[in-house]
Amino acid sequence: MNPAPEKEIREHELTMHVFTVSAGMVGVCLTAIGLLRLIASQTKVQTVGDDLLAIDALVFVSCACLAFWSFKTRHIALRRRLRVVVDTLFLCGLVAMAGICSIIAYAIL
Repeated sequence: MNPAPEKEIREHELTMHVFTVSAGMVGVCLTAIGLLRLIASQTKVQTVGDDLLAIDALVFVSCACLAFWSFKTRHIALRRRLRVVVDTLFLCGLVAMAGICSIIAYAIL
């Protein structure tokens, strides 16, 4: 059997997972912004944390949109490039979220 269709199916499934998780991470970012506004006092770190979480939410929205685009395109080369961009943005978003949470946790303590 030709390994190319199997690889394409695997890549499609991985991108589908990133698509669904990215949408969930937008909700996590928005929930964190709301909680931060409720429990933290009005400090510089809070406003920086809000701003960074909002940017991170936009990163995850971008991941979801680009992943959706990769599902719809018929151009194989474009689909591969989109998947690389989606994977990179998603990992950057996760790392950023971990850093932002560390900043917020340190500021609240």
